[in-house]
Amino acid sequence: MSEKLLTILTAPKAFKDSHITTIQRNALRSWQALGERVDILILGNDEGIAGNTARLGVRHYPQVKCNSRGTPLISSMLEIARSESRSPFLAIINTDIVVFPDVLDALKRTAEKWSSFILIGQRWDMDINYELKTDTASLAQLNTQVQSAGRLHPPMGSDYFIFPRECYTAIPDLAIGRAGWDNWFIFKSRWEGWVVVDATHDITIIHQSHDYSHLPGGQPHYRLPETRENVEQAGGEHTIFTLFDAQVELVDGVFRRKRFTLHKLVREIEIFPLIHLHSLPLGKVYYFLFHPIKAYRSFRSIFLKKNHHR
Repeated sequence: MSEKLLTILTAPKAFKDSHITTIQRNALRSWQALGERVDILILGNDEGIAGNTARLGVRHYPQVKCNSRGTPLISSMLEIARSESRSPFLAIINTDIVVFPDVLDALKRTAEKWSSFILIGQRWDMDINYELKTDTASLAQLNTQVQSAGRLHPPMGSDYFIFPRECYTAIPDLAIGRAGWDNWFIFKSRWEGWVVVDATHDITIIHQSHDYSHLPGGQPHYRLPETRENVEQAGGEHTIFTLFDAQVELVDGVFRRKRFTLHKLVREIEIFPLIHLHSLPLGKVYYFLFHPIKAYRSFRSIFLKKNHHR
């Protein structure tokens, strides 16, 4: 058996809705198609996970630690991954994401240049409601259809994070599948001085579109209490970083600094206390100076809470 290069870890939704079942199976089989150098760990114990992972022949670890609402914690997921795999690189990928072999090419190029980094990028949204064929030819054909049949998602959230196993060894108890944790991962990389690589151009991923019926009240994840809890665990709104905060982009196999615009300059000044002075309090001050409306709302919320508890 060849030595593993990458371990992908994920926490699927329950396999009870037929569409969710289809797209999650599509994603997992596309990961398996990456070959023997990729290991896959499924974490969680929601309905249908054990049966589907057994049928696909993927390793399953149900005893992942969860928050009070039963959502797996990324800290526990990474702990299990480091214990149960030996690959030099780890990836957290949402279980509705179809990947292609270009992800391994990009990883190898990045690892040759930097020892500490995080590889992220935008996704293509596509409506897929059928079982995909994941042989080499079928996946290559699907890859060519992405730009005509899909929609490039705005660069606000990320659906894959690839990094050396030595990175992110100590993290807050962030809940997977809720907003905020992905932003903190980017923040942490900039805070530590690691390189954030935007691989949107060279890594194509497909997010298979779905609704939010699997979440409480059918609400998008960013409206749930767990999202607020993630942001609080991360340290506050000033730790919400996005793809815009990447320093480097990968284009046709070549790394280049991201274009320096006025917007980028203003942003770098805003986050200067965080990434260069390592001061969370000063970082919060700068955040509110640059976002006065959000500052007003935050202080108003604190004031109302205090009055409510009197």
